[in-house]
Amino acid sequence: MFPVRQPWLCKALGCYDCCIRCLGAVPYPSLVATLLCYAGMALFCGCGHEALANTEVLVETYFARNVQDYVVMASFIKYFQYVIYGLASFFFLYGILLLAEGFYTTSAVKQTFGEFRSTQCGRCLSLTFIIVTYILAFIWLAVFAFTAIPVLFLFNMEQTCHTINILAETTPSINQHGWICMDARQYGLLPWNAMPGKACGMTLASICKTSEFYVTYDLYIAAFAGAGVTLLALFLYMVATTYNYAVLRFLGRKGIR
Repeated sequence: MFPVRQPWLCKALGCYDCCIRCLGAVPYPSLVATLLCYAGMALFCGCGHEALANTEVLVETYFARNVQDYVVMASFIKYFQYVIYGLASFFFLYGILLLAEGFYTTSAVKQTFGEFRSTQCGRCLSLTFIIVTYILAFIWLAVFAFTAIPVLFLFNMEQTCHTINILAETTPSINQHGWICMDARQYGLLPWNAMPGKACGMTLASICKTSEFYVTYDLYIAAFAGAGVTLLALFLYMVATTYNYAVLRFLGRKGIR
């Protein structure tokens, strides 16, 4: 978006001054928020999709014997993977719209460039983006908290396996650490009537040594970090759009249209 449209003015000011004016019209908060949003969504969608697929394999292999015990979880994973596709597309388009709105409001604020003026429609559009962004931020806060559940489960599982390995080195009897278990039913992954629904002792320790466990754990951590980065981007969008709207309202009251 080039704020100086008169070629003669660009020649009079010089290339350096024109570049400074162009850089002054760039909405840096919105640009940073857009980059963070895209990076966060790439982590959340890509890693989350693969982590969900690996979770189904882990639960099916080690925590459930009957297909009916994890059919609900399998259906949830399948549908949520489609939701991930929709989230990636939505945030890609919404990020472009917010960045374009940032360019518009920033140019409207720069009164040095006389062609750019705020209008009633522009202020209404900015207010709409503020409301939608606030709603998305609160919804994504819940998603961020929900993403922490599998990270917590796998973290506790890793710590439990570490305890079992320590006890296995210090106590010769298997019965000394056979009572240490991880119950997937306590985290809502399986129904309470699922059998066995838990892994104990050296069986649990052997699960923690598999590559599937560590890959799934790392993927969930990356997805959790991506959700946090996206939430930070939404907060930056909220601050930027609210500030731009407040400035546009101020210019409107001053009679600058």
